[in-house]
Order: sequence, then structure tokens, then C-alpha cells
Amino acid sequence: MVVKTTDAAHFLLYFISMVRKIKINPEKCDACGLCAAACHEGAIAIKNGKATLNQENLCDGLGHCLPACPAGAISFEEIPARTEAQWPLQIKLVPLNAPYFERADLLISADCAAYACRTFHEDFMRNRITLIGCPKLDNTDYSEKLARIIAGNSVSSLIAVRMEVPCCGGIERFLAEALKKSGKTLPMQVITLSIDGAACERR
Repeated sequence: MVVKTTDAAHFLLYFISMVRKIKINPEKCDACGLCAAACHEGAIAIKNGKATLNQENLCDGLGHCLPACPAGAISFEEIPARTEAQWPLQIKLVPLNAPYFERADLLISADCAAYACRTFHEDFMRNRITLIGCPKLDNTDYSEKLARIIAGNSVSSLIAVRMEVPCCGGIERFLAEALKKSGKTLPMQVITLSIDGAACERR
């Protein structure tokens, strides 16, 4: 089979514009745990007697879990890749509901973090929806608005990126409070950057 240059280019554009994620059929799943053991990224966990995509942003789309599932409960689905796909980015300006929040891995970041870390876009923003703010300069409590965003949209996961300076603690605190107020249970990670831009703590 000969692939024309234009066909190859179209395929490449399609490939980089889509992200493969696994989809688990709970009716077929018997919670054997083989898929979780086969997943190299730790994206699958057994919860309430069923395999679940514990952290969607960890799924690399390579599909090591598919042949491990004896029940045929796992399949692939392709969704559009996300980069810096929305505007505005500031927490105080972003709407409460928007299409880009659908199944979004939500990054809540101190606005100075991107200036401290030269690889911030690649390390943190890629395939995430980014919201930024400064608890000190904005002088406001973000938790109420963030809670309404989380509660009113199908957000998949949360990650907070803050600097090690004390004033950045508000980013972490407001996001934790927002998640509690929303009434949802979502995976949440906090990454603290040192003043030279290196990640000094992940939890």
C-alpha cells in the first residue's frame, strides 16, 4: 500500500489532534484487577467492586490494559487533544460554565508560576484547562467560584501549582475548599515550585 504525502500529513494532523483514552464498561467488569496491574501509569484502580479510571490525566493511551482484561470491559475512545484552549485564563474572569470544562483536567495555578518555570507549558498546561490567579494581589477568596465551576461541569481531575512562598498557599487552600463545597470526589494533586522553577514537592 502506498500512502500519499497528503494522506500521511492528514493522518499526522489527526493523530496529534486526538487523545486516546480508555473507557471501562462497568457492566462487563468483574473487578479482577488485571487491568490495574497491567497499567504502567497507575491510572486504573478498583473502587466499589469495579475498575475505574482513577486519574484520567495519567492514561497514556497505549492500551496495556486492553489485552489484560478477560471480560472485554475496556475499549478506546478518541477525544480532541487540549492545549491552551480557552480564554480568559484568570479565575476572576473565567465563566462558570463553558464547553471546554467538559471532562477537563483542570489546572489551577499561581500566575507567577509560569514565569518561574521555563517549561511550565509543557510540564503542566499541555492537555489541561488552565486557570490562574494570585491570592495576594487579587485579594479575594476563589473557593466559591471554583466550587461552582467544579459542581456545574464534568471536570475530571484537579491539579494546583503554587510557589513555595507563603502567599501562594491560598491557591492550594482555595482549591481544597472548593472541592469540598462542590460535593464531588475528584483526584487532586498539589505541586509546589521553588523560586528557581523546580518542582520541590508533589502530593
